[in-house]
Amino acid sequence: MILTYPLLKGIITAMELPGRLVSIPELRRNTGERGARMYVAYLGLVYDVTDCPHWKSGLHEQLHFPGQDLSNEMGTAPHKMEVFQRPGVILVGRLGN
Repeated sequence: MILTYPLLKGIITAMELPGRLVSIPELRRNTGERGARMYVAYLGLVYDVTDCPHWKSGLHEQLHFPGQDLSNEMGTAPHKMEVFQRPGVILVGRLGN
């Protein structure tokens, strides 16, 4: 299966996409509580932000919680998709049902 993410052109290629599907319940469970990792989703991709300094407190800029799909919130952010290339941000899979 070849997937294309036109909005991510130049940031991630289809060859780099992990085959792992992350379900919505799994995304919601990964909030950093009780030793869990912190996951966020954006445009159908799921990232582990546990080791990202900007998520160290478990809340990004006092606005965004882990365990959420942030696709609708990026438009108002002072940054764009390049944040998913920062140190400590790891692409873990594609968001499934």
